[in-house]
Amino acid sequence: MSGILAGKRVLVTGVLMESSIAFHAARLAQEQGAEVVLTGYGRLSLVERIAKRLPRPAPLIELDVRDKGHLDSLADRVRESVGGDARLDGVVHSIAFAPQDALGGNFLETGWDSVATAVEVSAYSLKSLAMACLPLMEERGGAVVGLDFDASTAWPAYDWMGVAKAALESTSRYVARDLGPRGIRCNLVAAGPIKTMAAKSIPGFETFREVWRTRAPIGWDLSDPEPAARAVVALLSDWFPRTTGEIVHVDGGVHAIGA
Repeated sequence: MSGILAGKRVLVTGVLMESSIAFHAARLAQEQGAEVVLTGYGRLSLVERIAKRLPRPAPLIELDVRDKGHLDSLADRVRESVGGDARLDGVVHSIAFAPQDALGGNFLETGWDSVATAVEVSAYSLKSLAMACLPLMEERGGAVVGLDFDASTAWPAYDWMGVAKAALESTSRYVARDLGPRGIRCNLVAAGPIKTMAAKSIPGFETFREVWRTRAPIGWDLSDPEPAARAVVALLSDWFPRTTGEIVHVDGGVHAIGA
C-alpha cells in the first residue's frame, strides 16, 4: 500500500470516540499505509466498537499508563498481537485526565492529590509510554507524537490541566533530547479546541468557541478533528526526519494573534 506511512507500524492511544483526534489519526495512518495497533483503558468494549469504524481491523491492547505492570509488559503484548517482525515505527500519545476539582475555576483551592493525578496522567505518561515502547523502536528509530493544547497562556476553566500541558511540553523536549541519539523523534501537536468527550468534561469549555471565532485568522471548526490528525500523521512520517522537540500548532492561528 502506498502513502507517507507505507510499511510502518504505529501504536495509537486514546481512541475512545469517533470524534477524537486519535481516532482520525489512526484512520489517516491506515489510509497512508500504516499498520495500526490501538491501546485502551477502562471501557475496552467501547474502544473495540469504535475501532470497527476504521478502514481496517486493528488489534487492541489494554494500557493504563499509571500501571507499571501494563507498561513493563507493553512491548511483549504488542509482539503477541502482531507476531513476526514486532517493531514500532511510531507512537501517538493522546492521553490526558484531570479530576473535576482541578478544572473549572477552582485553581487556588485544588489539592495536591488532584494536581498530581493530572500531571502524572497527562504529562509524565509521555515519558512512560515512550520508554515502554522503546524496545520496539530502538533498532530502527521512529517518532513519538503527543497531543497538546497551547500552554503558553492561562485559559478560562482549564486550570491545572493547563499546568499539566505545560509539563507535557517540557517533558516532550526532554524525551526528544534523551531519545534523539537512538533515532527517535518526539514532537507535539497543539490543537485548537475540538468537541470531544474529553472537552465536554471541562467546565466552561464553550467559552473557547468565542475565542476561536474572533481570533482564528484562517478560521476554526470545533467539530473537525482532521486538521490536527493530519499533522500527527505528518510528524509520524519520514517527511520530518530532523524535527524533534517541536510544538506544531494546528489551531487556526490563534496562538499567533493577540486580539
